[in-house]
Formats: sequence, C-alpha cells, structure tokens
Amino acid sequence: MKTGTKLPYVTFHTRVRDDAIEGPNPFRWQDVTTAHYFAGKRVVLFSLPGAFTPTCSTYQLPGFENGHAGFIAQGIDEIYCLSVNDSFVMNKWAEAQGLKNVMVIPDGSGEFTRKMGMLVDKDNLGFGMRSWRYAAIVTDGVVEAWFEEPGLMDNCPEDPYDVSSPETVLAYLAEQKQPEPA
Repeated sequence: MKTGTKLPYVTFHTRVRDDAIEGPNPFRWQDVTTAHYFAGKRVVLFSLPGAFTPTCSTYQLPGFENGHAGFIAQGIDEIYCLSVNDSFVMNKWAEAQGLKNVMVIPDGSGEFTRKMGMLVDKDNLGFGMRSWRYAAIVTDGVVEAWFEEPGLMDNCPEDPYDVSSPETVLAYLAEQKQPEPA
C-alpha cells in the first residue's frame, strides 16, 4: 500500500446494539461501508492478526485506546482497529478490553484486508488467513501515511510489532504538525 492510494470500497457486516430487540442478545446486523467509516474524516486505522491475541490485546489495542487524547490533539477524528475476525468476536473483544475510544471493524471474510494486499496465511499458528500488522493515517478515504511491519509473508515465524505501534504513529503525527504562525 502506498501513500496517496484510495482505500478499497467494501461492505463490513457488523452487529450493533438495538434496544428495541428483547432478550439476552439485543443486537442486529448492520452493513457499514468503507465510505461510511472514512469519508470526510482523518482517522488512524490499524490492523492486527487477531482479537484476543497477546500482542494485540496487551500492547497495540490498549496503546491506541489509552493514547486517544494525544491522537485527537494531533487532528485525528477517529481510531479504528480492524481484524480478520467476525463481528461477534470483535464486539466481545472490545467489551473485554473496555474500549471507549477505539472502534473495532470486523473484516470477517478478509475482503478489505485482501484488497489492501495485507492478507496472509497464518496456518503455522492455526489462525488461517489473517491480516498482516499495519497502521495508516487515512484522510477522507486516502492513505496519508503507511506503517507496515517488515517481513510481510505467509506463515511468518515471528510477529513483528514496532512500526505500527501507537507510539510510532503518534510520533509521526507530532513531527508533521506545522508550527502556528506568530
């Protein structure tokens, strides 16, 4: 993926709470498009191999969640976490993580991830097809900055995590901020 590239158009199949639905599972399906998530906004999008996995749950997602105020101060409107997991899993992970600032996006079939060129086979870990770890700053649906972990490959024996960290993305944003005119 290169800077200046428009994100692929896909429809994400999400589950949203609906208080009009009675019972223990008050959720309904809601299709949400790439345009809905990204049009007219400057966002941080980060993608990771899987919900509930160690690095994703211990460092990457909590780092973006806890760093939310810093991202907003740098002109970011939203922070999105995307994974090749279905909406049921992503919603439970968001609940387990106590998310208030980061929105999760389920790419259950991997369509968005495949079109981004980031779908990799992780059969060596028993995961199947998943996303390679990356982050991006996206303005109105166009990639402004790209942070991809090195070594993109199927069945990578390691899980690199540095380039796409919240600290790296926030440092980039701070570096890009122009000083106010005197």
